[in-house]
Amino acid sequence: MDLRTDLTFFNLLTGSYARLLGASLVREREHAEDAAAWLYHDAPFGLLAHNSADDPVFVYGNRRAQSLFGYDWDELTALPSRLSAEAPERSERQAFLDQVTRNGYVSGYRGVRIAKTGQRFWIERATVWQLIDEHGKLHGQAAMIPHTTALRD
Repeated sequence: MDLRTDLTFFNLLTGSYARLLGASLVREREHAEDAAAWLYHDAPFGLLAHNSADDPVFVYGNRRAQSLFGYDWDELTALPSRLSAEAPERSERQAFLDQVTRNGYVSGYRGVRIAKTGQRFWIERATVWQLIDEHGKLHGQAAMIPHTTALRD
C-alpha cells in the first residue's frame, strides 16, 4: 500500500502526534487531502515512519526525508530503519527508541545518521513518537526532523 498521501495513515501520523504532544503536526487546512499532500510534498521538515516489526522497515518518508537520506520512495520504504544509522550508532539509536516506547515520545533528539551515499549528518531537534491509533494499537514510530547539519570527515 502506498502511504504517501493515504488519509488513514495521515490521520494516524497527525492524530498520534496531537494526542501525545498536544500540538498539531500540520497547519489547519480546509481539506485533509490538501494537508496530506502538503506533508508529503512540501513540508519543510523530514518526516519518517517505520512499522512495528521486530526489525522495523520504513513505511513512510516525505520528500524532505528522501532528500536528506538520498533514497527515493521505493528504496526508502524497503529499508530497515536501523540502516539509517551506522553500526556504531545503532545501539545508541536503539536505546533512544526504547525511551520513546516507554514515554510515548521524545523531543529534542540529536543523533548521527547516514545517507545512501555514506555521507554522515546530524539530525537535530527531532521529535520521535509512537504511532498509536485512537484505539491504543501500536503501528510503529515516527520521527519529525526539523534540522540537520552535515558532518565533516
